[in-house]
Amino acid sequence: MNDTAVSRPASEPQRIFYGWWIIGACFLISLYVGAIIYYGFTAFMDPLVKEFGWSYTEVSFALSLRGVEMSLLAPVVGFLVDRYGPRRLALAGIITISLGFLILSLTRSLWLFYASFLLIAFGGGGCTTVVFMRVVTNWFQRKIGLALGILTSGFGASGLLVPAIVWLIDAFGWRAAVVAIGLGLLVVGVPLVFVIRDTPEEYGLYPDGIKGEALPQRQTSAGDGAPEEVSFRDILKHKTFCYLAVTDGIRGAVVGAVITHIMPYLNLLHISRPTAGLIAGLIPILSILGRFGFGWLADFSDKRYILAISSGLMTLGMFSLCYVDTGWVMIFFLLLFPTGFGGGVTLRGAILQEYFGRGAFGRLIGMLIGASSIGGVIGPTLAGFIFDSMGSYYPVWIALGIASGGSIFLLLRIEPHAQGK
Repeated sequence: MNDTAVSRPASEPQRIFYGWWIIGACFLISLYVGAIIYYGFTAFMDPLVKEFGWSYTEVSFALSLRGVEMSLLAPVVGFLVDRYGPRRLALAGIITISLGFLILSLTRSLWLFYASFLLIAFGGGGCTTVVFMRVVTNWFQRKIGLALGILTSGFGASGLLVPAIVWLIDAFGWRAAVVAIGLGLLVVGVPLVFVIRDTPEEYGLYPDGIKGEALPQRQTSAGDGAPEEVSFRDILKHKTFCYLAVTDGIRGAVVGAVITHIMPYLNLLHISRPTAGLIAGLIPILSILGRFGFGWLADFSDKRYILAISSGLMTLGMFSLCYVDTGWVMIFFLLLFPTGFGGGVTLRGAILQEYFGRGAFGRLIGMLIGASSIGGVIGPTLAGFIFDSMGSYYPVWIALGIASGGSIFLLLRIEPHAQGK
């Protein structure tokens, strides 16, 4: 679509608010990118170990490198998206990820494998959560929970592509698979990027499609009379933000460990590779229940308590992971763990906007995702190291379950919004 498609006067009736088209484009990009750089990587672990003789720790370390770079990049991307807008960053990210996958197909050594993942991580910073949450919070305020729930469900829906990635690898080999994945991103992603627009006000529109005077850049969504201008430095010291950062780091460690090692773990339990791939794909797919459901609840409930509930579900899921060789426990795990972590992904953005407004949102969500990425460095590497050392994943599942339970306590210490500002 071109710019004229959204530049009509605000007084003209619109059948579909343009913000929903942006949500759709971001949803589809997130679906593809989430599958190829995050949830689908578990399918590559055994083929890489088999071909090169690398340990699970060495292969997992590639994800840690990705996490290190994204933890450093996320705050920078937050500043850049506030300054330059999301479309340019998303386009650069898609091109960079594609180049990283093409280089990955040429891997003959561990250093080139790591280098390709660093490039993929560099591109991922431009077309994942930081950028897309920023554009959504520009276009939506009153319906922010629902809008973020739909957006983050795209990342969850990426699980639909995990069985296809497993099939590509098994049918054509992992090298051909990564070439197809990289080129496919260009074909799918580049046209969708041009649907994205930075702010509704630039086109005579208003957040949520509601006609009226545009809200100031720093106004909070709750309208509780809090000051419109809040120092970015003061926000970083605010205990609400600090608690969110710590809990996001814990969630990053837990989720990173599970989605990276789920297929090797299930193979140890004598579950076939196709079935393990299906289960790995179901984890992000079922997280849509939490991403969308908790996002919807957040629009009319206390977001602190909803986020604490989501952490509780994830904690129960981690403990049940130790016993998924029993059928009904596997069902229990697939209902609890994905729903819990999916809700957390959506709610962190909704809480940030409620407490701190739109003006610094890109920088703040970048800082939170940086904290999550640091956890993502620790989780997969720790799981790989413990397995290589002890021959079992159980100790790390239990330890991460305890850590996840501790995050509930921090969330319940966040003050209500009217007092928290």
